[in-house]
Amino acid sequence: MSRPAGHVTFTGSKGETLSARLDMPFGEPRAFALFAHCFTCSKDSLAAGRISAELATRGFGVLRFDFTGIGQSGGEFSNTDFSSNVADIVHAADWLRAHHAAPALLVGHSLGGAAVLAAAGDIPEARAVATIGAPADAEHVKRAFADDLDRIAAEGEATVTLAGREFRIAQSFVEDLASQRLLDHVAHLRRALLVLHAPLDDIVGIDNATELFVAAKHPKSFVSLDKADHLLTDKADAIYAADLIAAWAVRYVGEPAVEALPSAHRGVIVAETGQGRYQQAVSIGPHRLTGDEPEAVGGGSRNAATW
Repeated sequence: MSRPAGHVTFTGSKGETLSARLDMPFGEPRAFALFAHCFTCSKDSLAAGRISAELATRGFGVLRFDFTGIGQSGGEFSNTDFSSNVADIVHAADWLRAHHAAPALLVGHSLGGAAVLAAAGDIPEARAVATIGAPADAEHVKRAFADDLDRIAAEGEATVTLAGREFRIAQSFVEDLASQRLLDHVAHLRRALLVLHAPLDDIVGIDNATELFVAAKHPKSFVSLDKADHLLTDKADAIYAADLIAAWAVRYVGEPAVEALPSAHRGVIVAETGQGRYQQAVSIGPHRLTGDEPEAVGGGSRNAATW
């Protein structure tokens, strides 16, 4: 079991205040990790929240945050690009270093995976990097708004709809993607690499995992996520990914502390998850439940228990 995630803020690469959550185990963490979310996601996405929470139960302190202009973070998305996302990761690592300990483990989902690969060289304490459904080329993300590229080029920027939400994409964002050389970063990573990818991923094809794995030097590992979808919307898939990352990372960042629940916390703990208006995480001794309200009143109709 882990403590309820705490909300923190730090200054990002654009000078804006970035919103973050820190998932902590009970007891002293043996290592800290940094989680970077996918392109159209946020720190409170299902994958980010579930994987961070599960890593915390295994002794890791995990910082997950919203990139500039995303979620609860300040700034305009149209003023950002892949390079600024990479810089935001470095700033997040700086915050961890100043307040706890620098991240020994970097975890990135989708484009966030590409971003942690690019950022690793600027975080000297990072000893291991794990990617989940990551592209082998930052330009891969352009496929999500391919029909809008001509309009973006002609107008300088344009509003596009991605995953049911509107984003303002600037031509500078597109040009920055073209300037990236991600496989060069992978070839010179000098950190242990774990590539997690689903063979049936229809957003970022499995061939991307092959390119990342071939480009990397040892130690490197690849694990198939079997029938998982790109966003790991099935809770079991997110927990499976977290289990794999935790077990693999032990070799490189140290054995996570065995969780010891303080006597003061052996009762019932209820805390907001940050995922939806009413969702609550309930801890009863070693048991965990998730409670929510019906969709009719603005909830997510989730009343699943995990034991």
